Amino acid sequence: MSNPLTHLDAKGAARMVDVGAKAVTERVAVARGRVLMSKNTLDLILEGEMPKGDVLAVARVAGIMAAKQTGSLIPLCHPLSISAVSVDFRPDRDTGTLEIEARVKTTGQTGVEMEALTAVSVAALTIYDMCKAVERGMVIDNIRLIEKTGGRSGHFQREGEEPWDVS
Repeated sequence: MSNPLTHLDAKGAARMVDVGAKAVTERVAVARGRVLMSKNTLDLILEGEMPKGDVLAVARVAGIMAAKQTGSLIPLCHPLSISAVSVDFRPDRDTGTLEIEARVKTTGQTGVEMEALTAVSVAALTIYDMCKAVERGMVIDNIRLIEKTGGRSGHFQREGEEPWDVS
């Protein structure tokens, strides 16, 4: 018999994992990534002077919406009932870096790592899209899981990185 928590069946064909026997627990995932740009572009974003409007407000909503649609975007990913999503930003004017952090929460049978990573990815792509007329050389970089809690596999914390305190 194949491992019940693999995406491959006994014949090696792709399938959605059956999580029906897993315990329902609170699960939280935090992901982070960044967009590298010129200091001038970051200044335009932060001063609300980007031609397409409020970049951070639109990117925040895009990230939240993406987290809610992850099951439709990522093959074999379970559609989840998400109880909370937040997308926050930390600019560094000295380096032209805009960091993005997403926190996603659910109570269910499978984790929300993919939802948090998707939220960061789509927020970063939205920033690029809204700013590309000013700067096409921006780089989306270093998208990664920072922390994951809940579920059978327990707690994961990326060494040397803590989730932001945004309360």
